[in-house]
Amino acid sequence: MISLVVPTLGRPSLALLLDALAGQLADLPEVEILLVDDRRDDTGELAVPGALTAYTKVLTGRGAGPAAARNLGWRAARGSWVVFLDDDVVPAPDWCRRLVDDLAVAATVGGVQGTVEVPLPADRRSTDWERGTAGLAEGKWITADMAYRRRTLAAVGGFDERFPRAYREDAELAHRVRLAGWDLVRGRRRVTHPVRPEGRWVSLRTQRGNADDALLRRLSGRTWRADIDLPPGRRPRHAAVTAAGAVALLSLIPI
Repeated sequence: MISLVVPTLGRPSLALLLDALAGQLADLPEVEILLVDDRRDDTGELAVPGALTAYTKVLTGRGAGPAAARNLGWRAARGSWVVFLDDDVVPAPDWCRRLVDDLAVAATVGGVQGTVEVPLPADRRSTDWERGTAGLAEGKWITADMAYRRRTLAAVGGFDERFPRAYREDAELAHRVRLAGWDLVRGRRRVTHPVRPEGRWVSLRTQRGNADDALLRRLSGRTWRADIDLPPGRRPRHAAVTAAGAVALLSLIPI
C-alpha cells in the first residue's frame, strides 16, 4: 500500500489537488489518502470529492505546524511508502503511474523526491515572493512532493516538531535520514506548484525563517548549510557588499 499524506489549512488549492488525483488513483495498486486538517478554527469539514471518499481519511491536527501535521499523518499510515504532498500542488495527469515507477528502487533508498515545477509570469518581472517560490524547483528533498519508506521515518523519529514553519523541517529530516545510512534519490513524477497570492508584507513574514536557521546552526554546528546540503545563502554576499561600502566611505575621509 502507498499512503498519501496531505497536511492542509483548508485552502481552495486543496480541491485542485484532490481533483487531479481522483482520475488516476486506479494506476496505484493500493492507496490511502490521509488529509491532516491543521486548521486552528472549527470552520466545517473538509470537502472530499466523491470519487475519493472510499480512499480518504481526515485526521485532526493540533495546529502546530507542518512538521507536527506530517508526523500525525505518517504515524497513522498503513502503507510501506508514505508520500507527502503540499496542499497547493497539482499532480501531473500521469503522476500516479510515475509514482509507482519511482518507488521501484533498491532497498537502500529511503526516500524519492518528485520534480516540482513553478510557473512564473512571462509578461512581467517576477516579484521577490514569486522568485522565492520558484526556488522550490531546485530544492532538495522538499516535502511539496517527497516519498519516504515508513520504516525509514520510524527509524529516525520523523520530523522535528521544533521547526514550526514550512521552511527547514524537510531538509533537516533528509539530513538525519542520510546520516542513518539511507540513500535519497530523485524520481520522474511531476507536480506543478502555482505561486500562492500574497500581500505586500509577505517578505516580512518570511523573515521568521531566520529562527529556523538559528536552530539548525545550534543543532548541526557552523557547517550546517553544507552538512544539510543547502545553498550558501546571501549572507556572504551581504557581508562583502557592506565591507565594500565601508571601505568606500573610509576613502572619503581626509587624512
